[in-house]
Amino acid sequence: MNRILLASAFLLVSISAAFADGIPSAVPTAVSPAPKAPAPKLVEPHLQIARSNIAGHARIALTFDACMGQADERILSTLVRERIPATIFVTARWLKRNPAALAVFLQNPDLFELENHGQNHIPAVDTPTLVYGIASAGSPQAVRQEVEGGAAAMVAAGIPAPHWFRGSTAKYDLSAIGEIRAMGYRIAGYSVNGDGGSLLGAVITEKRIASAKDGDVVISHVNQPTHAAGEGVAKALVDLKAKGTEFVRLEDVEDTGDDKTTE
Repeated sequence: MNRILLASAFLLVSISAAFADGIPSAVPTAVSPAPKAPAPKLVEPHLQIARSNIAGHARIALTFDACMGQADERILSTLVRERIPATIFVTARWLKRNPAALAVFLQNPDLFELENHGQNHIPAVDTPTLVYGIASAGSPQAVRQEVEGGAAAMVAAGIPAPHWFRGSTAKYDLSAIGEIRAMGYRIAGYSVNGDGGSLLGAVITEKRIASAKDGDVVISHVNQPTHAAGEGVAKALVDLKAKGTEFVRLEDVEDTGDDKTTE
């Protein structure tokens, strides 16, 4: 009996020693979560052009983003019919899907200046983040690929090499702005958001664009033919022309952009 008791005691001591030597407890130890990396500071640069300073003769630069999707013929046909110049920022993805619209642009070089909107419509931010739910490029190398890929697609499509760049969402971090400028591009901000990313209604879009003043740069979209905003854009173009507005492309006039986007 004593031998049994001694053996049991020895077993208990051995088990206790094993737990003391590092066998994990059944209750896990709480681990502090790793600190989150701070979100990058993003800017949405403004751009204005040299004013005419002539009463009743405002000078305005119309800029349109062609992100993805199809060409909005309501806007495109109005620009051609009314002979209104504009700067069109195209992505490689949009060019691939819209050869007929591209042909119209190339057939009217006096109207259309074609510039770089990137390869895959990825925000030109060199730190991983989300911008309006879209994943950013996330590194300097990816920003460069977005810019260079867009330019290469343009040249391959027969478009002259671009000099301006506007990234998806028109938001950047300051380091990406420096990188893009070092690549030789001016970065196109704006001063009037015409269609709210093509998500506004026709009436409010028309009012926004028609309210543009001398020296303004208007941003709208020419790639959402099913959105009501396109109808408002087309009407606003006619409104502005009736007021005696002078329409210019970015390449035709002096400009001033903040956040060192054009210096």
